[in-house]
Amino acid sequence: MTGLPGERVFGRWLIVAALAALGACGGGNDNGAAGPDPAREVQEGFVDLHWDAAGGRLLFEVRELDTPFIYQSSLPRGVGSNDLGLDRGQLGATRLVRFLKSGPKLLLIEDNLGYRARTGDPAEQQAVAESFARSVVWGFEVAEETAEGVLVDGTEFFLRDAHALGARLTAAEEGQYAADPSRSAIYLPRTKAFPDNTEVEAIVTFTGQPTGPYLPTVVPDPTTVSVHVHHSFVRLPEPGYEPLPYDPRAGIIGLGYDTPGFADYAAPIGDPLFVNYGRRHRLEKRNPAAEVSEPVEPIVYYVDPGAPEPVRTALVEGAAWWNEAFEAAGYRDAFQVRMLPADADPMDVRYNVIQWVHRSTRGWSYGSSVLDPRTGEILKGHVTLGSLRVRQDYLIVEGLLAPYAGSAVPDTMLEVALARIRQLSAHEVGHTLGFEHNFAASTQDRASVMDYPFPLVSFAEDGSLDFSQAYDEGIGAWDKRTVMYAYSDFPEGVDADQARREILAETIWQGFRYVADADARDVATAHPDGNLWDNGADSIAELAHLVRLRAHALERFGAANVRPGRPLALLEEVLVPVYLLHRFQLEAVGKLLGGAYFDYALRGDGRQATVTPVTGARQQAALDALLATLAPDFLRLPEGIGDAIPPRPPGHPETRESFPGHTGSLFDPLGPAASSAALTLDVLLNPVRAARMQRQGTPGFTAVTEALLAATWLQPSPAARTDAAIKRQTEYLVLERLLALASDPAADAEVRAIALGAVNRLDTRLGARRPDGAVERAHDELARQLIARWRDDPAMLETLEPVAVPPGSPIGTTPE
Repeated sequence: MTGLPGERVFGRWLIVAALAALGACGGGNDNGAAGPDPAREVQEGFVDLHWDAAGGRLLFEVRELDTPFIYQSSLPRGVGSNDLGLDRGQLGATRLVRFLKSGPKLLLIEDNLGYRARTGDPAEQQAVAESFARSVVWGFEVAEETAEGVLVDGTEFFLRDAHALGARLTAAEEGQYAADPSRSAIYLPRTKAFPDNTEVEAIVTFTGQPTGPYLPTVVPDPTTVSVHVHHSFVRLPEPGYEPLPYDPRAGIIGLGYDTPGFADYAAPIGDPLFVNYGRRHRLEKRNPAAEVSEPVEPIVYYVDPGAPEPVRTALVEGAAWWNEAFEAAGYRDAFQVRMLPADADPMDVRYNVIQWVHRSTRGWSYGSSVLDPRTGEILKGHVTLGSLRVRQDYLIVEGLLAPYAGSAVPDTMLEVALARIRQLSAHEVGHTLGFEHNFAASTQDRASVMDYPFPLVSFAEDGSLDFSQAYDEGIGAWDKRTVMYAYSDFPEGVDADQARREILAETIWQGFRYVADADARDVATAHPDGNLWDNGADSIAELAHLVRLRAHALERFGAANVRPGRPLALLEEVLVPVYLLHRFQLEAVGKLLGGAYFDYALRGDGRQATVTPVTGARQQAALDALLATLAPDFLRLPEGIGDAIPPRPPGHPETRESFPGHTGSLFDPLGPAASSAALTLDVLLNPVRAARMQRQGTPGFTAVTEALLAATWLQPSPAARTDAAIKRQTEYLVLERLLALASDPAADAEVRAIALGAVNRLDTRLGARRPDGAVERAHDELARQLIARWRDDPAMLETLEPVAVPPGSPIGTTPE
């Protein structure tokens, strides 16, 4: 096996002849323990493994009791559906565990690290330890006493549902599944012992009855689902690592993504009870006194050879950008990227890996880590990249360009898609280096790879589209600051904490902005700079730009958007990202409504110490820009597009990536309009945003409801038949959303009252007017009937079918 430099590797099963001879001489030893069974194959390592081929059992030897080590589970072979969140290479929880023996029983106990006493006083430590419960992961029966410890049968432990797959399938309403030991077995090719870690893999089969839509699409027989579950026993790292103090301004990830760290009951009264550490790899200069030095040991990431070219090269190139940031922190060649050796196991905790994962649908990518849960030291970076993401970028450019008018296929689509893969590789590696998202980076000239970038497309002088700057190249200026904070190795005699504070002070002085997940990911968050998939410092101007791009592409949309030889029905898949090109910028503009600027300020750090609401004028401009996307002439498809999309041929069914419709197999030209209008209404009628607007007072949420009715129900009916139909469809969606908001028990009471007032005003207006056309009169009557039914029974809204909008962000619920 090709291993890491300087390591001792036991790469194959051995029959230990000396032990066999000892067993043949009568067994036993000086202390009365039984000798090893000569029929077993033995691997020596951190935890010795004994394979009983005849019985299909895997035993392991425990020599050290009450000694902590790391237990890590993972999923080297997954299910293949992003909706289920059970992907190849997925890491489970990292646990600090120890073995405790009591008579014939051996317990594997997980320590409770949420409550500690950082003190040298054993009595204080004991008081905390005895105040909070621990968890027993598993109980083993001692099979044999050995000269140095005990031997236990771990087969049942290794074949169990260590990854909670059954619970996840139940939560996803895919059925009740349980591990079936009769169809499960140890997987020997990836069961190996090394000096500092022992790896065990098992084929685990789950049986049950499918009840959901996703599992049958990815499993040959959905009543039996077989995955691989991997178990790692890892020796704790050598002493000498200094935990990194967590600072909410630094852009680093804490011990837990969503936890405040741990409670330190030894903290002096008046000091914070909760303590948090940042995540980082151990990295030291050979010469800390030198301005630039090589590292003692570099951080090396290995790329999955299962990624095809040219993607593989793009992954290497993008990940390697991080070396620029380490150079800025005073290192030479501290971050390196190589191909994973052919005989290396990507689940082996000694390898930081960038793994290429296939799913049945596009989905999120992840940057996970195995870390020492005591200190936050990263022991293994594990990147999971979904293979269909590159195809989505290809599709977006395909839709914008209409590239198949001639015989030659331009390189632009592939070039843009690979540029995105480089950025994505760098982004996910950044998480495994310990860095958070910074969703404000897009407002500062793409200052970080830790933002979510949308392709930046401009107009060339001749009116054509320019993709040369679609994605940025290289590491960002913010990223260099985060590496300096987290990884700088200061010379002897320098106060490291003070030096880091000075780095942060300089970062603040240089004007960098930082908005993390909690204030960006949800559509209702308040910070106007906290946006996903956006560009530029002016969200309203960028929306206007995307509207121009969208119109340009739609005017040229047709058969040239699909490659020759492919079904013309696939035009719909290309149309979706073009028609909804503005979808993410809607959310960015929406965050100006009821929005407010703020910093993660600490007292005395020079940052903005007050919350500053967006001005009333700016909010009004945002409201006007959003309402313009509800106009029929914006929502209407250019003439001819709908007729150019024929029904689906055999073998090409509709998917979730298709527009909704009510016309059966024929493309419904009003379906895209419904999706787009629903996206705008999601922004305008968000209950949390509405409450903020009311608290701020100008323009207030009443102004939103009045402007919304004025832009839809109170506008004259267009003369064009399609525009009139789109207007009626949008109006009905507006009414449904207002009724839902007025009925929402979680919404602010004042917001509900304003929504109810808007419904009542609309009902009065509809009762007083008499449209000329029969369809318009029936439309008004249907609306009043809906209002009357709702007043009698608000729960009837649950029977209304919501608009199915094709997904925009990677499908699934877990962010990258």
